[in-house]
Amino acid sequence: MTADTHERASDRCAEALQKIEQTLGVHADVMAMVQGDEPMILPKMIDETIQPLLEENEFVISNLITKLRTKEEHDNPNRVKVVVDKNGGAMYFSREPIPSRKKGVADVPMLNQTGIIFFRRDFLYKYMKMEQTPLEIIESVDMLRVLENGYKIKAVITDDISLGVDTPEDLEIVSREMEKDEWFLKYRDVKGVLS
Repeated sequence: MTADTHERASDRCAEALQKIEQTLGVHADVMAMVQGDEPMILPKMIDETIQPLLEENEFVISNLITKLRTKEEHDNPNRVKVVVDKNGGAMYFSREPIPSRKKGVADVPMLNQTGIIFFRRDFLYKYMKMEQTPLEIIESVDMLRVLENGYKIKAVITDDISLGVDTPEDLEIVSREMEKDEWFLKYRDVKGVLS
């Protein structure tokens, strides 16, 4: 439904917004991107993520952030790590373990970007026209294009867990977790009744 030339999900989201607005003749204020590789997302996580854009003008994007549970997750290059300032603004995103645990600090914040991202409409159109940036290319993280151009991203930290599926091992972990998930169990029960 969108061009096959996009390297970043945010570019694909911008094109989708264009098509939606043209087709429906509507003007959106905020565009939500919910990536499909995180099936453990809860409805309340979406509510949490949009809230800062409704209440604050300082940020052009809000991104749901979860806490990584293990050092192995922190080391995993499939997990995009983020460091956050005192005011909840994202400072940097990386596939490397940031901040570093090498200095012996016992309690290093290990935070993970999720695939729930809200964009202000006008900014998403600006983003679409921006050239890729050096750090974005190095890290393969589209949010760095935003930061490198001087815009602010709100990091919405949740205590809920969202697990991404990037490898067969991830699929096994998520499958086990879903067997305990109340939403999955409700869906499975309803689906079984309807089958």
